[in-house]
Amino acid sequence: MFRTLVPSNPIFALLPQLRQIHASAACCKVQAGRYKITQRRDKPLTYEMANPPHFIAHRKSWNSWDTTTLKDGLRAAETAVEDVFIRRFMTGTWHDLFCSEVIIKRQHNMIRIAGLIRQNIPARKMYFLIGYCEELLSNWLQCPVILELQTITKKEDTYFKFI
Repeated sequence: MFRTLVPSNPIFALLPQLRQIHASAACCKVQAGRYKITQRRDKPLTYEMANPPHFIAHRKSWNSWDTTTLKDGLRAAETAVEDVFIRRFMTGTWHDLFCSEVIIKRQHNMIRIAGLIRQNIPARKMYFLIGYCEELLSNWLQCPVILELQTITKKEDTYFKFI
C-alpha cells in the first residue's frame, strides 16, 4: 500500500527537497505575553507586566486563583465570566484610579479583590466606594467580597522598568 522512497528511486532526481530537513527560522518565533522593546526605551512596565508568562507562579502570584476543582465548585466558564465582570465593574467604579491590575483571589466561599489605586479622591469618597463595591458584589455574587486596596501618590510609582 505504502511505497518507500529509496535513493535509487528516480523520483529523488526530480524532487530533491524530499531529502532535506526543514526547520523554521529563529525570527519566526511567536512570543506571546512579552512586550516589544522600543527604540528609545521609553515604554513603562509594571512588575506584573515585566515578568514573562512562564514566571507567573514563581515570581508573582496568580491574578485569579482557581477554585473550580473543589467539590461542588463553580465551573470554569462561570468563574471566567465572573472574573471579567468583577474586573470591569471595578475599573468602571474606580474610573481612572487603578494603577495596577485587579487581582481576584477566591478562597473557599470568599472573594478578595486587591489592587493599587491613586490617592486623588478624598478619604470619605474612597470609603464610600469601598463599601459600595463590597455590598453590590456580595449581593450579585452571593458570597462575601473583601476589597484590599492600597493607595499610592502617582502612577509613576508603579513603574518597574522601561523597555
